Amino acid sequence: MKPSYYYNKTLTTPDTDGGEDWHHAYPRPALRRSDDTCRILSDWNLTCVNEADGTRTPLGAIHLPFPPESSLSCICKTLDAGEAWLYETVVSLSASDLSGRVLLHLPPIDQMCIVTLSGHTFDEQISFPCLVTFDITDYVTAGENPLTVFVRDPLDPDIPYGKQSNSRGGMWYTPTSGMRGMPWVECVPENYIRDLRITPTLDSVTITVTGGETLTKTLRYQTEAGTESVSFRNESVTIHISNPHHWTPDDPHVYRFTLTCGEDTVSSYFALRTITTETVNGRAVLCLNGKPHYFHGLLDQGYYPDGIDLPATPDGYRSDIEAVKSLGFDTLRKHIRFDDPYFYYTCDHCGICVFQDFVNNGTYSFLRDTALPTVGLRRGIRRHASARQKQYFTVAADRMTALLYNHPSVVYYTIFNEGWGQFDADAMYRRYRETDPTRIWDATSGWFFGKESDVQSEHVYFRRLNLKSDGCRPLVLSEFGGYACKIDGHVFNTEKSYGYKTLSTPAALTEALEKLYRDEVLPMIDRGLCVTIYTQITDVEDEINGLYTYDRQVCKVNAEVMRKIAEDLRTAFMRTWMNV
Repeated sequence: MKPSYYYNKTLTTPDTDGGEDWHHAYPRPALRRSDDTCRILSDWNLTCVNEADGTRTPLGAIHLPFPPESSLSCICKTLDAGEAWLYETVVSLSASDLSGRVLLHLPPIDQMCIVTLSGHTFDEQISFPCLVTFDITDYVTAGENPLTVFVRDPLDPDIPYGKQSNSRGGMWYTPTSGMRGMPWVECVPENYIRDLRITPTLDSVTITVTGGETLTKTLRYQTEAGTESVSFRNESVTIHISNPHHWTPDDPHVYRFTLTCGEDTVSSYFALRTITTETVNGRAVLCLNGKPHYFHGLLDQGYYPDGIDLPATPDGYRSDIEAVKSLGFDTLRKHIRFDDPYFYYTCDHCGICVFQDFVNNGTYSFLRDTALPTVGLRRGIRRHASARQKQYFTVAADRMTALLYNHPSVVYYTIFNEGWGQFDADAMYRRYRETDPTRIWDATSGWFFGKESDVQSEHVYFRRLNLKSDGCRPLVLSEFGGYACKIDGHVFNTEKSYGYKTLSTPAALTEALEKLYRDEVLPMIDRGLCVTIYTQITDVEDEINGLYTYDRQVCKVNAEVMRKIAEDLRTAFMRTWMNV
């Protein structure tokens, strides 16, 4: 591994010095209570612990929500073998806070944590890529309650880890450990709303409530005609919307509502949106709100030079989405990672379709998983997944899909990407298709196809695009491109770079992209192509194949040319699928 001075750790994004601070953002934006119920735990001290001899090295205050490896955390340290993190803070509560239940919400933690509160130690938790909630009512008192979170991160390959690697470089990135997000305490009534499950159609929505089962619930929702309300005692209610206003990337309309159940009130939103596969003119196509839709997208790794796992502020997500839309794209494929709730909230409100990958685990082999499939050997390669690996993958996927169920922007899931950690693909497809039939399910993206999947999902990097639909399923080009263009002064690795075709200037990159889309992508639309996901939105560490630099400071392509390409792709799509 090269010494750290080869890496430019001074890169910052335009949002680093502006926008809403994480400390002032409600940590669960899609399901809110009043601000006085929320206690954000922003002040923590961090200690590095040597587990072999117990030696402790205090590192001082850490700036959450950023992981210790990031510059924005003010720690800038990576765990060495045999080391662990100890986070320490105090939970301050008043007597009135203790009138109901008190919940501790911890953000995603890499990878295992032990929580101790006022002398009580909870069972060790494996965070996976999702948050963990503890009911701490019985362990807190009015006043100060000491809280510690002890974190181990051995980068266990059985636990979903995405693109983190202790040997970062190329398409592998700096590993992060500890907390990735903002911890908080929530004070709720004794009988409170635990969760909502929102299932829309094009003219109605069903809202299912967990919690408050014996109480009358009142739903008040905003329509364009005014405020309407309905009361119910069952666990769910279906409301029908007159003159429905559908959610689309061009018009991301949401309906806001509040739900009151006894002493508890939460606020959220829903959108009227469907995503289906339909047969049109004898061929399968993806349909948004019942109409064929061309998903013109980019791969999104979700990394930042200063916060690594998170943008400097929640507004950073909006900046990225606005940059994507300014080039004519309407879709992001969130690549083998689960992002912060603000990412999905912002996509809902700004109008971006999200193709969400499951987070991979298992070991990776370049020969087996990349080299041989790239040259055409995509079947007959044996893999083994242990029972432990399967269990951890499934638990993580269950948690992620439950947390994302209510987001209208999330329209498509990828279960396995390029064979990494792949097992029982057909059975996993059936499991998740049954769990959530309201989304599109891509069982095996790229290669190593099973028998069952909603789509024919292809990756092409080192050969000319020449795909044909199997006629039974929508044709999806879920990865391609990856053209590299280095912009001096805006790169992370000053010595090495990674990409699939090198262009020397932004003008040359724009020209190459225009040729790629016009000469190779456009002809495939007439063959049934309805999704293209280009690699990728920004550079990421060694990878310089983004349309924007890693620091988001430079757009490498001509925006006007890219918008015209997008317009022409959609025109060709409409002509093919809708006879327009």
